[in-house]
Amino acid sequence: MTAPGGAGLPDREETKGAGSPDPKERKEAEGADLPDLRYQNAGEAFRAALLGACIGLAIIVPGVSGAAVAILFGLYEKLLAAIGGIFKQFRACALFLLPVALGGLAGLAVGFFAVRALLGLCPFAVVALFAGLMLGAYPAIADNLRGEARTLPRLLLFAAGLALPAALGPAAVFASPGSLWPEGIGLWPCLLFVLLGFLVALTQVVPGLSATALLMLVGCFAPLLDSVSLTYWRQEPAVFALYACLAVGFLAGLVLCSKWIGRLLVRRRAPAFFAVCGLSLGSFVSMFLNPEIWEVYRGWAEGAPFAADLWPGVALFLAGLAAAYALVRAERRGRR
Repeated sequence: MTAPGGAGLPDREETKGAGSPDPKERKEAEGADLPDLRYQNAGEAFRAALLGACIGLAIIVPGVSGAAVAILFGLYEKLLAAIGGIFKQFRACALFLLPVALGGLAGLAVGFFAVRALLGLCPFAVVALFAGLMLGAYPAIADNLRGEARTLPRLLLFAAGLALPAALGPAAVFASPGSLWPEGIGLWPCLLFVLLGFLVALTQVVPGLSATALLMLVGCFAPLLDSVSLTYWRQEPAVFALYACLAVGFLAGLVLCSKWIGRLLVRRRAPAFFAVCGLSLGSFVSMFLNPEIWEVYRGWAEGAPFAADLWPGVALFLAGLAAAYALVRAERRGRR
């Protein structure tokens, strides 16, 4: 008979090791696929806050893609990982996202008050500046395709990506003037705005898609902006139910879409970036063909003076192009 604890019976520690890992090991295993999200210095945290500010502005300026800006800053994949993994490693992800969120709120506030005012005064010049920044940043996105084979399926993905945002702008211009903005608040409008919030979140994590263009397409951009006032809130307090539904859909979409796209980039990185490059170029086209800028062209065609808007726009476009490309070159030197 073998003595207890001898060779005939497994040791308690061996039994524990053969089973499931302890909670600490399980937690580490779940977050093993996340990159290092810690900021090494204050400069990195400031860059993340600046990224957030640009994303906040992107929500207001027609055609600007927040995800494309994240690629320029070199934080796109970390941003996806932090949002998609928020329930796996809450503390690490939340600390990474905090500067981005604060910058986003600041950018949204500046965009809502200052940029909207400028768009009212010289819309073409403002859009041209952001278009130059987007086009100048494109090489940072295209760098992800270096050394990759240009196969037919990948080129088709590029073409499809190019066509989607390029078609979204004209669709918003020439679509019927109907709007999804409801006359009253009920179950159906609330469910519809949860879905709309989800789609807006998708535009924030897919490079090349614009939340502004989407909201214009469904006729909700102007009503949503107009609803943000004390007078409107006093008259229609039920609008806060729509805000809440948008927020629920947006947050759910942000987490789920970030997780899906993050996995796609891990498993099919090269094909995904062919589509991303197409989307980014398509967003450049959509910036000059959307309902707001179309009204500018219509005014010019009807005889409105355009020199004070057109030529500053050309100058700002070139300045934005040069500034963004200088940032791309600096980013490339930093990676060497």
